[in-house]
Amino acid sequence: MMDCLRIATRKSPLAMWQAEHVAEALRRTHADLDVTLVPLSTRGDEILDRSLSEIGGKGLFLKELERALIDDEADIAVHSLKDVPAESPAEFELAAWLPRADWRDRWITRDGVRPQDLPAGARVGTASLRRQSQLLAMCPQLHVVPVRGSVQTRLDKLDAGEVDGLILASAGLQRLGIERPGSLPLEPPGFLPSAGQGVIVVQCRRGENEVIRLLGPLDCPETVATMRAERAVVSELGGDCRMPLAAFAELEDAGIRLRARLASPDGRQVLDSSVEGRVEDADALGRQAARHLLDQGGDQILRALESL
Repeated sequence: MMDCLRIATRKSPLAMWQAEHVAEALRRTHADLDVTLVPLSTRGDEILDRSLSEIGGKGLFLKELERALIDDEADIAVHSLKDVPAESPAEFELAAWLPRADWRDRWITRDGVRPQDLPAGARVGTASLRRQSQLLAMCPQLHVVPVRGSVQTRLDKLDAGEVDGLILASAGLQRLGIERPGSLPLEPPGFLPSAGQGVIVVQCRRGENEVIRLLGPLDCPETVATMRAERAVVSELGGDCRMPLAAFAELEDAGIRLRARLASPDGRQVLDSSVEGRVEDADALGRQAARHLLDQGGDQILRALESL
C-alpha cells in the first residue's frame, strides 16, 4: 500500500492550481495518503518569444514531467488534456480524467468591445492557430499577434495596450478566480474549442496498478467517452497545436454528438463536420468526422500548413 504520492506539475499558477485540485481530491478520497507537489519548469514555459508551433508543439509542456515519472522523481503528473498529444508514449497512460469544466474560449478587451466592433487592424493576442482561424473567419478585419505566457502575463499585455483583445480559455480564468468585466464567451457555431479543453488528466507510468487504484475515484466516465471522440479526430488527422483544428463532443440522450472544424489560418476556408452515434463508438465517430473534413478539402489545408 502506498502512503505517499508525488505529483509532477508545471510551475505556472494555473498548473499549480490544477495539481493542487487533484491533490485535494486524493486527500479527500484517501485520508491516510500523503500527497506532495513536485513543481518543474518545462521548455514550453521557458521559451515565450516564439509560438508553440515554432518550437515543437504542446508536447513541450509534458517532457520534463514525463522525465520525472521515468526517473521516479514523481508518481503521477497532472496536465491540461488539450496539451497532451493524441498519441502518448507507450510507457505512460492517462489514468484519471476529471469532469470537464467550462470548455469555451473567452473574448477579453479593456472596455468590453465585441470582436466585430473593433476597428480594422486592431491587434488580438493569441498563439493558437485554432483561435486565430475562427476569429478571422468571423472578423477578417482584425490582426492576430502571437502572445504567450501565463494567463496574468497575457492580461498584463492587454492592460498595457500591447494588444486590443485577447482570447483565453474560460476554465483557466475561472480556476484562477479572474473575472474581467465585459468579457464574452465564444461559443458555437462561431467558435468550437480545442479537443480536451477544460479537462484535467492525470498521467502515470503504465502498469502502476496501485497508483491507478488510488486515482480510480477521480475518473469521470462521461468525460472519458467524449474525450475519446474528440481526440480521435486529432489522431486521425495527425494533429497537434500547429493545426487549426477544433473538436467538441457532447453526450445527448444515450449517444454522442461530435462537431469538428478544420480551417485555414487566415480563416478564409472553414470546414465543418458533425456526426452522432453510440457512446461505445466514440473513437469511430472521431475518425468519421476527421475523414469528412478531409473529403471536403482538408488535405489541402494540411498540405499548406506543412509549408509554413
